[in-house]
Amino acid sequence: MPSLSSTTAPVSSTAMARSLHGISIFFALIILVAADQKPETTNQPDASAGPPRPRSLALLVSKNEQTNQHVVDIQKRTPLKAVPLVLDVNGRTIWVDCESNYLSSTYNAPQCHSTQCSKAGIQDCRVCSAQTRPGCHNNTCGLNSVNPVSGETAYGELAQDVLSIPTSDGSSLGQPVTVPQYLFACAPASLAQKGFPPAVQGVVGLGHTSISLSTQLASNFGFPPKFALCLTSALNHGVVFFGDAPYRLYPGIDVSHPLGSTPLSVSHEGEYYIQVTSIRINEKPVPVNPSLLNRRPGSTLISTTTPYTVLESSIYRNFVQFYANQMAWAPRVRPIAPFGFCVDATKMYMTQIGPEVANIDLVLHNRNNVWRIVGANSMVQPQPGVWCLAFVDGGTNPKAPIILGSYQLEDNLLQFDLGRSRLGFSNSLLFRGTHCGNFYIGGAGGQTSALAKEEEKHV
Repeated sequence: MPSLSSTTAPVSSTAMARSLHGISIFFALIILVAADQKPETTNQPDASAGPPRPRSLALLVSKNEQTNQHVVDIQKRTPLKAVPLVLDVNGRTIWVDCESNYLSSTYNAPQCHSTQCSKAGIQDCRVCSAQTRPGCHNNTCGLNSVNPVSGETAYGELAQDVLSIPTSDGSSLGQPVTVPQYLFACAPASLAQKGFPPAVQGVVGLGHTSISLSTQLASNFGFPPKFALCLTSALNHGVVFFGDAPYRLYPGIDVSHPLGSTPLSVSHEGEYYIQVTSIRINEKPVPVNPSLLNRRPGSTLISTTTPYTVLESSIYRNFVQFYANQMAWAPRVRPIAPFGFCVDATKMYMTQIGPEVANIDLVLHNRNNVWRIVGANSMVQPQPGVWCLAFVDGGTNPKAPIILGSYQLEDNLLQFDLGRSRLGFSNSLLFRGTHCGNFYIGGAGGQTSALAKEEEKHV
């Protein structure tokens, strides 16, 4: 008779196997259910995180022919209103006239010794005896604003309000983003009355300070402290980019490379300087006192509010004489102030890069690093039939031996990389078959550059 153990062992082994199999299935189902219920993190955006931060922003720039100033429309206040401001690459901040019908439900004047005042580096407390209004409150932070054209200053209050600015993919304007509590300066109306185009209400400053537009945008949106200027003539809109490249102009050219590069220095006031070590005309050196170019923070100030390049008197005299010798073949005419050398335009040949004239080279920190100024940037027509050398005499004590004016910057891309203290420069974009007016602006406002409009006619 078989033993009990010999007859029951196989049954017990089979039951155990089935039991283990059932337990495995049970735990597998639990794991699958748990996995199915786990929130998706890779494909679903976190609604609480808000919209993605822009990589770059952009503003359009127009040139006023009467004053030769470049103007930007900034959207500010609640409700939003376009406020025309002169572009000052060295300006400390945005300042606006708050006396003339400044209406906004979101205006705020930070109190003395607040964190906002500390951010702006302001210690002064201000008292205003007039009726309370935007720009006039007691126990607020006081600061000076500067008219970069007239040189006048005025005392006002630090303020906050909404600012809106278009995003950009580097090719066109996109949807705007908002800075709810943008810091700026309120100034009296009188400060905006000298040297500015009609209707302009202040200045937009891009200087290397804690409350400039470029600094606040980089801080608010988390992109690198970098901006690029691309100014143009009164016939087109130029553009200012904030943030990283690309910077594309029609017909699809990314003008952010190749770029020359030179060290960028900053003064205590946040102004931008580069070191020009010598000047050449047609590859020949202009005699210049070396001590004039050996200055700190640099021999050359970059300016968007100085219409034409200013040279210290001794540099100017040698420069104009040397240029005239190199242009001996061109028939001279009586100079038209403020210029010192003019020629008969009817005897000049026009090329892709302006009138065919002597090339001017600014030699930078080494002899192979050269910023070339071609005819389109070196010669200007103050009246029909006359070309004049677009440089002026700055006297014996200008702010810098060389102040590089906005006319010489037009249709050149300048990239201010503040993180690396470098200035990138393209030289004339006319060499590449494009110019700063070729930025497509249809994405935000339904407008396009003149060239893009012409192209659309033939589509």
